[in-house]
Amino acid sequence: MKPVHITQLHSIDAYLEQLSQLIIQVVDSNASIGFLPPLSVTDATEYWKTVLAPEVALLVAIVNNQVVGTIQLQLVTKQNGTHRAEIAKLMTHPKHRRKGIGQALMIEAEKLAKQKGRSLLVLDTREGDPSNNLYRTLGYIQAGRIPNFAKSSQGRLDATILYYKELL
Repeated sequence: MKPVHITQLHSIDAYLEQLSQLIIQVVDSNASIGFLPPLSVTDATEYWKTVLAPEVALLVAIVNNQVVGTIQLQLVTKQNGTHRAEIAKLMTHPKHRRKGIGQALMIEAEKLAKQKGRSLLVLDTREGDPSNNLYRTLGYIQAGRIPNFAKSSQGRLDATILYYKELL
């Protein structure tokens, strides 16, 4: 496998088309990331245009000058929550899965969280998805389960699992 380069984007302009294609591929592969297939290029593009904000760090994994994965670190800005952040929208292109990209993105997001003074990370993921194994492997602890949380592309209501990790 070619080397993976992970970087934080401060502007999406140069990567907008690649990011839009990535999310479309991920949604088409049945990932539960807030969208249902078919996701249009217009909707994907509009989504990415709204992601970057002072409280959101967008990290991307690049292989051969192509974006093959992303993760967001969403910093809590409420006065009582400035010690925590949420991990969101971890996605890896279907052709690049099971190659350590998701794990590498998670590790970089954790490093960035520490740099930003965050000591607690939270996330959620659909029950039964392979991502559950990744999070547990990285030391995330299951905090709970919410039934009927997200609608699937088949119309079924799936549970989500809540995880947390205290950063040392």
